[in-house]
Amino acid sequence: MELTFGTDGVRGLAFEELDEVVAHAIGLAANRALFADTGAARWVVGRDTRESGPALSSALAAGLRAAGAEVVDLGVVPTPVVAFAAQHLGTAGAMVSASHNPWRDNGVKLFAADGTKLGDAEQAAVARCLGDLGLTHGDRPSAGEIARRLDVFPATSSAADPVAGLIAGKTAATGETARVLEAYERSLSDAIDGRTLDGLHLVVDGANGASASLAPQALRRLGAQVTAICCEPDGRNINDGCGSVSPGPLQAAVLEAGADLGVAFDGDGDRLIGVDSDGQIIDGDRQMALFALDLAARGSLAGNTLVVTVMSNLGLHRAMAQAGIDVVTTAVGDRAVLEALDMGGHCLGGEQSGHVVFRHEATTGDGLRSAVHLADLVARRAGGKTLTSAELASQAMQAAPQVLRNVPAGAESLADEAQRAIDDVVANAGPDARVLVRASGTEPVIRIMVEAPTEREATDLAGHLADLIADRAGGAGPA
Repeated sequence: MELTFGTDGVRGLAFEELDEVVAHAIGLAANRALFADTGAARWVVGRDTRESGPALSSALAAGLRAAGAEVVDLGVVPTPVVAFAAQHLGTAGAMVSASHNPWRDNGVKLFAADGTKLGDAEQAAVARCLGDLGLTHGDRPSAGEIARRLDVFPATSSAADPVAGLIAGKTAATGETARVLEAYERSLSDAIDGRTLDGLHLVVDGANGASASLAPQALRRLGAQVTAICCEPDGRNINDGCGSVSPGPLQAAVLEAGADLGVAFDGDGDRLIGVDSDGQIIDGDRQMALFALDLAARGSLAGNTLVVTVMSNLGLHRAMAQAGIDVVTTAVGDRAVLEALDMGGHCLGGEQSGHVVFRHEATTGDGLRSAVHLADLVARRAGGKTLTSAELASQAMQAAPQVLRNVPAGAESLADEAQRAIDDVVANAGPDARVLVRASGTEPVIRIMVEAPTEREATDLAGHLADLIADRAGGAGPA
């Protein structure tokens, strides 16, 4: 897998594609690219719970310091906390995480000084700096050669371990971390106008990731009774059969506990998948339907508009049309959603994956913020047990049959022959079917989405496309 810098930063196999030397270079390049005029800046750096996190975040911070920047090390925090800190402290931000990927992967996400993801020009500037060092190629130089190109290591440094002297010791300000977390939790309370979650029983799945400590304690402080699962990270169990990518354990735990609601985060905490009181999934589409309808009823849905991507279910569009709410549809990716939100002055948008943005409150998707809003909505509507979370979720929208498949494939895009074959299948699928086939931006897979009048038709069509792609794109079969 080639190491590239894209809309979600850099991601790769830890200590192979992304090692300490590369992380150091990313820090140096990021500060040089984003602060070329001043030559230095202030950064907040966070990480998730992966085994590789401490070494890579230390190396990244060392690269930032080597470029003259001051670094505030936030330690293990969710990505949205890094974005929050960047916005409220007026710093740039960096998060060491591979989000929902397995523990062996790691990555670096960058945020501008206003807490937003980098724009095209900023991404290009960082990519150019990395490109100058030969770090965007699969056959990148040796650690010693990169060190010489960086021109920041002492001449006596060992080529085998050129960053050892630079990553020793703490990077910054432990007191500032506590102040950031206090301000962040205060913003969650402010988001629900100071109401509490008293009387609500929540099951919280921390994915053994960045939210494993913060989410249960924040929800308890808001008054909820919390049963925590998958909140014991060991460096290798992040996203492992748990969290938003594997909500089965949460579904079982909600039913066993008789809880009012379950919430599951991904490894870095910017996504949320809910589970209602009947054990059914509340994905990003259903969350957005609930939030949009609730905000509209209270006169707080800016522009009376919801922003979604092309992956959102047809049922969401139908529910919004019935409620008189406009829908803006973007390309896949949270950055596309954010751009549409800002361009239109809208306040709510997101993705089916559970990456939901409350733009009037935050600069990025925030799983814990979504969980607080979802729990608050249930608490308000279920007053006196009038409605359960299952009843609320089912009333929000009726999903059209939709099937998702992932096909392992190394290519970043489909070959022309495979694309023509897919186009032929789609052309013959009928007017009531909707098909999207695209290369993932975060994993070496081709993603398939099929909607059809019946579950069987959607399943058959998705299976046919998965087999076709596996055969022609060199994949190993659907996942």
